[in-house]
Amino acid sequence: MPVIDAVELYHVAMPLIYPWRTAYGSDDVIESVIVKMHAGDAVGWGETTPLAKPTYSPEYTAGVFAVTRDVLAPLLVGRRIDSGGDLHEACAWVAGNFFAKGGLDAAWWDLHARLEGKPLWRVIGGKGPVIDVGADYGVQDSIDMLLGNIEGAVEAGFKRIKLKYSRGWDLGMISAVRSAFPDPVFHVDCNSGYTLDDLPMFKKLDRYNLAMIEQPLMRDDLVDHAELQRQIETPVCLDESITSPAKARKAIRIGAARWINIKPARVGGFTQALETNRVCEEEGVPCWTGGMLESALGASFCMALATLPNMKYPSDVFPSTRFYERDLSAPPLELSGPSQMVLSDTPGAGAEPVPELLEQQTIDRAVIDGSAGQP
Repeated sequence: MPVIDAVELYHVAMPLIYPWRTAYGSDDVIESVIVKMHAGDAVGWGETTPLAKPTYSPEYTAGVFAVTRDVLAPLLVGRRIDSGGDLHEACAWVAGNFFAKGGLDAAWWDLHARLEGKPLWRVIGGKGPVIDVGADYGVQDSIDMLLGNIEGAVEAGFKRIKLKYSRGWDLGMISAVRSAFPDPVFHVDCNSGYTLDDLPMFKKLDRYNLAMIEQPLMRDDLVDHAELQRQIETPVCLDESITSPAKARKAIRIGAARWINIKPARVGGFTQALETNRVCEEEGVPCWTGGMLESALGASFCMALATLPNMKYPSDVFPSTRFYERDLSAPPLELSGPSQMVLSDTPGAGAEPVPELLEQQTIDRAVIDGSAGQP
């Protein structure tokens, strides 16, 4: 692997077709940090999407841009990085900042796969280019609107449907959904919106035959999730709580999760996502991968991860037209058949930003190249 010569950063704002509403708020645009890593004549692209405000995690996009520019990228420029492990070792003294590390890590993996002349999913030993994907609906304007959307997903053949779940959009919503659709696979995502005081409500969810309850309690909790899982039959899936392979191992061993959702940037990057999946497989817990409404670039890493054997549930990866009039990155994501997508066989992660859209949607930019006075 050549020496890392420079890192370019782009703080972008990607307008959504309509707001995305969850238990932690509403977003009209999705903010990402796009990373371009230069090594000799080669480049690699990465994307990390913590959201504009620190709601999903303590990180947020402007903060990720700043810490990557001022602290993390300068640790890599001028160094030879031969593996994802080398990259994380170089950044190890920086506490936390998982999304920030994840953007650089993604760019390194794209660079590495391009230099290998292979698609990323082949580099990591993926089982094939076809992955299952699911449908996903945030809080809607009405129950009727939600039921209409679900009907469309069922008719399109989606293998599972995920429903955002929050106070005021909870038991009544899922009761209406199950009454209308008794057979499809559903699960709910609480986005850390509840506490153990809500145990009676969670016990009532057992009657609806859900595949799982995703992240029901606080994002930094494992112990209460273990207690909740002991009290209910529906499997608990952890998302926000899993920020490293070590957290995954601890969660599994105390009985806090029967499923784990792995978002690469949330756990510190693609390197850490691979290790988290390895830990879960070793412990006998299945995984699936989700996204943060990234462009096709960021989603390409989630798709590559989804090709691994321990990924047992359809991914949260969506056609670009679901959220964006035009995807910042190309090629845009498309369904290849009912509930499926096919990964690219071109070298690298499989997508990169469209230059004119990157220019239009960039709100801040930096170049870290090792020169005096950088960044």
